[in-house]
Amino acid sequence: MNTTPRPLQTTTPAATAQHLQDAMARLRARLRAESGQNATGLTVTQLGVLASVVREGPVTAARLAALEHVTAQAIAQSLAVLKAAGLVHAEPDPRDGRKKLISADASANEMIDRVLAGRASFLARAIDQVVAPAEHNDVEKAIELLERLSEADLSGGGV
Repeated sequence: MNTTPRPLQTTTPAATAQHLQDAMARLRARLRAESGQNATGLTVTQLGVLASVVREGPVTAARLAALEHVTAQAIAQSLAVLKAAGLVHAEPDPRDGRKKLISADASANEMIDRVLAGRASFLARAIDQVVAPAEHNDVEKAIELLERLSEADLSGGGV
């Protein structure tokens, strides 16, 4: 594997954005393959919803939609698949009987733990193999930049 960093080039923000998007897509695909995520039989969206149910504990579908930044209809479709697979179940909310609380089955917890551990294991091995010790700070800086990008609020016209 090539560990030589690419030379920095002056590019437009649009070209940089496309390059970043392409690199993230390749990394996501690799993480899905290496973690066993593809073998779960769930789509990326369904697995994301399941992970949110596992992480959040008993949660309403409306809260899941907000967490996943999708519509209530999209959540309902994912939950139908997850319920049919026995990975989640719904119970009436004791505080408001009109609402349902979605909880994860123990098998869902195990599946999410296995996928997340697979991703982390792959990344740790890849970093160890591909990133030179002198570049470890660069990886940390890249992570900080990605976190800032993910939190950018562009609604007011600026960051």
